[in-house]
Amino acid sequence: MLPNQKLFDELGDKISQAVNQGPFKDIEHNLRALVQSTLQKLDIVTREEFDVQQEVLLRTREQLVALEARISELEKALTPPAA
Repeated sequence: MLPNQKLFDELGDKISQAVNQGPFKDIEHNLRALVQSTLQKLDIVTREEFDVQQEVLLRTREQLVALEARISELEKALTPPAA
C-alpha cells in the first residue's frame, strides 16, 4: 500500500517551514550576497551585452569577407594579362 499523500504533504510543509525559519535562510541570504559581491568585482559582462557584441562581431566578419573579395577583384583587374 502507498503511504498517505497527506502525510507526505504535511511533512514537506514542516521541513520547508523549518528551513525558512532556521539559520539556513540566513546562510542562503549571506551566501547569495557574497557571490553577488564577488561576481561584481570580476567585471563580468551580462548575457545581453555578450549577445550584442556577438552580433557586432558577426556583422564585422561579414564586412571583412566582402572587403577581402572586393580587394581580390580589384587586384585581378589591375594585374596585366600575361603575354
